[in-house]
Amino acid sequence: MTSHHFTKIRRRFDCLAIADIEQAVARELNSGKLQIPPGARIAIAAGSRGVANIARITRAVVDIVRARGGEPFVFPAMGSHGGATAEGQCRILASYGIDEAKMGCPILSSMEVVQLDDGGPELPLFMDRCAWESDGVILINRIKPHTAFHGEYESGLVKMSVIGLGKERLASEIHSYGIWGLKTLLPQAGRQMLSTGKILLGLGIVENACDQTAIIEALTPAEILAREPELLNAAKRMLPHFPLDEFDVLVVDRMGKDISGSGMDPNIIGRLRIPGEPEPELPRIKSIIVTDLTEGSHGNACGVGLADVTTRRLLDKVDWDATYTNGVTSGIYSHFSLPMVAATDAQALEWGIHACHKPRQPKKIVRIADTLHLSEMYVSDAVLQEINERVEILGDPSPMFEDQGSLIAF
Repeated sequence: MTSHHFTKIRRRFDCLAIADIEQAVARELNSGKLQIPPGARIAIAAGSRGVANIARITRAVVDIVRARGGEPFVFPAMGSHGGATAEGQCRILASYGIDEAKMGCPILSSMEVVQLDDGGPELPLFMDRCAWESDGVILINRIKPHTAFHGEYESGLVKMSVIGLGKERLASEIHSYGIWGLKTLLPQAGRQMLSTGKILLGLGIVENACDQTAIIEALTPAEILAREPELLNAAKRMLPHFPLDEFDVLVVDRMGKDISGSGMDPNIIGRLRIPGEPEPELPRIKSIIVTDLTEGSHGNACGVGLADVTTRRLLDKVDWDATYTNGVTSGIYSHFSLPMVAATDAQALEWGIHACHKPRQPKKIVRIADTLHLSEMYVSDAVLQEINERVEILGDPSPMFEDQGSLIAF
């Protein structure tokens, strides 16, 4: 078992956040952009990502729609997540605190879609039947860098209007074209979906480097197309980062769909592993280990293929049906490939160190909870000596493993 000692540190990011979530939502939705006829059935789209404060934001939207005379319901705006089943997608929402009791309104989940007439022969368009049969849709989604490509529109309201509203049917159509489909066809389809008149408003969310809600903006369909790229740039500026650009081993305690669409955010770990797409320039990490799968991922191990080593503990939690449904829909099979599987966390680290091919040099090793949370981390002495920024030392150097080879609690 490894005898390395690690120091826990805390870093200071600029983490300005919204203090009163409900007040911010009310201000945006009552700004004059949202028109709701009395008695109108309003479909509120909730996605499959682990967005900070998403239950509070969604409930605030529900309350405002009802106060304005509408009849709200929430529906899962997801592609193939939840095993591409209505029940599975409901379970994902419930794990985020979005259920009928907490929302105070119905949750309508269905994989049935309606084909629209204006998609053209190259890409037929579809929309969730519950949303299409409503009197209008409100999108709620975080705007952030995508985990598989970079373009004018990445993860956000435009993407939700296509892959979220189009469910597995339209998600599969887009992904069948690979990255070109995401970069080129998705924005085109988004413009068409936003022009149907069915989408009333989008509520765009941007999070800071501390996984907190920093921006909430209500956008009309026309404003979504103009403003989302600006909010995407703001999200990129707020991304957390490591305290050095190059190191030997990264240990990630947990991965999951509630952490990132790719389980671990490629923008953080510097790995894309998509043929034909350039790898991020930074950070440069020789070996990546992931040791566990979040409960909120519901067994979906998308992104495990970004690691070099994983553990039996993670493997035992994988729902391969849900994982491979997501994999076939995305078409990015490298993210679903199984890395080497170690019996314990300690063995996983030793294997990761061995792959660095630096037998006589001090190893630069970083341990994080997940790719959403980089404020606190464990670092080896070799890392601590290279950090240029001011950090808070949270304790003396100590072993990182318990007697049985499991990581100590973060």
